[in-house]
Amino acid sequence: MSEDGATRWLDPQEQQAWRAILRSWHLMRQTMEEALAAHDVGFGEYELLSMLSEAPGRRLRMAMLADLVVQSRSRVSHTATRLERRGWVRRDRATGDGRGVLLVLTDEGRCTVEALAPVHVESVRHALLDHLSREELLGYGELMARVVRANRNSGQAADVR
Repeated sequence: MSEDGATRWLDPQEQQAWRAILRSWHLMRQTMEEALAAHDVGFGEYELLSMLSEAPGRRLRMAMLADLVVQSRSRVSHTATRLERRGWVRRDRATGDGRGVLLVLTDEGRCTVEALAPVHVESVRHALLDHLSREELLGYGELMARVVRANRNSGQAADVR
């Protein structure tokens, strides 16, 4: 809302741009999900595995992981449980903090994410990168990083890398 309490409606160009952004995200996510589903892995599962594979020691606090993937702690916990059943992750207590829980990528999980990474990267290229120049992609990334920072600074989510 504006300062006077009135709703700031989207003008026709803003509406068209917003709908294109929204539809493109849904279509990109669908492409990525379908590629991973062919390997019996969900997008959220792959995202957690990927974040763990990039973390120091292949481990992250559950709270930090939830912030990185922009999901509730409860949802991350449920996903972690599914990954634990598959032997891809394990939970450890954080040293020095009896309340903290670390999610750790196992060797089997590392092998899985290494096998899935080319599938995921190809789906990202197919869904987005192949349709933009490098300059457009980098510019779009900067714009979206600004949106992330603004939303996280307004208290809607926690900080990311």
